[in-house]
Amino acid sequence: MTDFPILRDLGFILFTAALAVVLLRRIRVPSIVAYMAAGLVLGPMTGLLEVTESVHLISDTGVALLLFLVGLELSLDHVRGVARVAIPGGIIQIVLTALVGGGIAVAAGFPPTASVVIALSVAFSSTVVVVKLLAQKRQLDELYGHIAVAILLVQDAAVILAMTLFVGLGSSAGAGWSEIAMAVARAFGGMLLLAFIAAVAARYVLPRIFSWAESSHETAFIWSLAWCFAMILVAELVHLSVELGAFIAGVGLAQLSYVETLRRRVQPIVNFFLAVFFVSLGLQMEPLAALSRWPLILALSAAVLIVKPLVLLATVPRFRYGARTSFMTALTLGQMSEFSFILGGMALATGALDATTLSVLTLTGFITIGVSSYMILGAEKLYVLKPTQSLLKLFGATGPNEPTGTPDLTGHVIVAGMNTLGLALVRQLAARGEDVVAIDTDTAKLAGLPARTILGSTDDLSVLEQATYLHARLVISALQIEGANSLLAYRCKTNGVPCAIHAFDPSLVDELREIGVDHIIIPKNDGARRMALLLREAGVFD
Repeated sequence: MTDFPILRDLGFILFTAALAVVLLRRIRVPSIVAYMAAGLVLGPMTGLLEVTESVHLISDTGVALLLFLVGLELSLDHVRGVARVAIPGGIIQIVLTALVGGGIAVAAGFPPTASVVIALSVAFSSTVVVVKLLAQKRQLDELYGHIAVAILLVQDAAVILAMTLFVGLGSSAGAGWSEIAMAVARAFGGMLLLAFIAAVAARYVLPRIFSWAESSHETAFIWSLAWCFAMILVAELVHLSVELGAFIAGVGLAQLSYVETLRRRVQPIVNFFLAVFFVSLGLQMEPLAALSRWPLILALSAAVLIVKPLVLLATVPRFRYGARTSFMTALTLGQMSEFSFILGGMALATGALDATTLSVLTLTGFITIGVSSYMILGAEKLYVLKPTQSLLKLFGATGPNEPTGTPDLTGHVIVAGMNTLGLALVRQLAARGEDVVAIDTDTAKLAGLPARTILGSTDDLSVLEQATYLHARLVISALQIEGANSLLAYRCKTNGVPCAIHAFDPSLVDELREIGVDHIIIPKNDGARRMALLLREAGVFD
């Protein structure tokens, strides 16, 4: 029998992760915290799985692909409109939090290099945690969600510079100052080359490739991974880390116009590598050694959970944002970043940190991610507390509140399927002054329509949520796909959303009536103009 230790170890990791999520869901433990707890149980607490070469391989692969997925979230569009607060706010938060973290490290007796690593580790927040939890709350599109993600983009730009510096320092360990300067210069030169390749590809190459591949879920998925590993290969050729290559690959794809579709198509692998990364992180911790330095852990946790949000709470209102937006932005970014663990690993490799200090940082991350996750999920309840309101007044966050979750789209008409019927309906309804959203899986069919357009399939609930279908005046399907029409009709009726479904085959009429569809489009009876008129006569439109 052939032994495959990597498959066995991966099986242990995934089974324990799944079990931890199921067991801890009852007490509302966020999945990321459950994964880290699973790693602690699997490794340090029971010894069921040792940190072997295969575990390191799984972890390294997970880190690389996780950072690729982090990069996918960082479109420059997130900065537009909130750059005036995100750029200065992000820089101020990084500098002040790093100074506090570095001061704690110096007071604890760490040498300068280790103090810098610790300072940087507490300065950055987690893109993975924030995006996942805000998506779970369906608040990524709120104003504070845009500001938080934009600040994360500023942080990630800073951490990439720090990682590049560590790569240069690591390749020149023990050398003189001139050799160190040359190594750092080579690292930054390689980083600029990598960024240039990604920018050129995102402008001239990737749009053509993904425009061709977008009609096939499998092809777009494979091409996105191929691009990721191609950039990893380039990073290795210029002596940069694979993590940097993967992250830049993700950022390059994030600038494409149909990145939302790409994100949806790689979502399954996101959840997979989230589990792999955080379980592996817990697996490699040395909690007993770290707990011997519990005052340091508490001090660093306080810097992340208290000082970082307070800095943002004092900064965001200065840019004339309201109390709720300021509070929610500050609270959302109160945790350590996945980049902090990678920086710590790089510092360990260069001798700047020892294993115990790395475990201190990892345990601090475990605490801050866990506490912050609960705070993000319960942010609305925390906001209305009297101490919170007093704190907001103290920091001058007393401006008017921005809309809280009011969708940008409401009272609109959604038309799915840009065939002849769908295109005609979109044009007829737009001509009548209706606010129309057109959905299709083909970019070419959406081009030039007098409506807002969304690339994707109605089978994907996130596409309907992007179209804010729960607030739509009417959802129309012109599709000639029986399963898609039935699923869309069921979702609309379950949520009380009026719908009109295309019965392209007479045999489907009875099924649609059984579901309770409000309007059934029968092509032999209803042309596009006739359909628009009937909907108007039925009182759907004025």
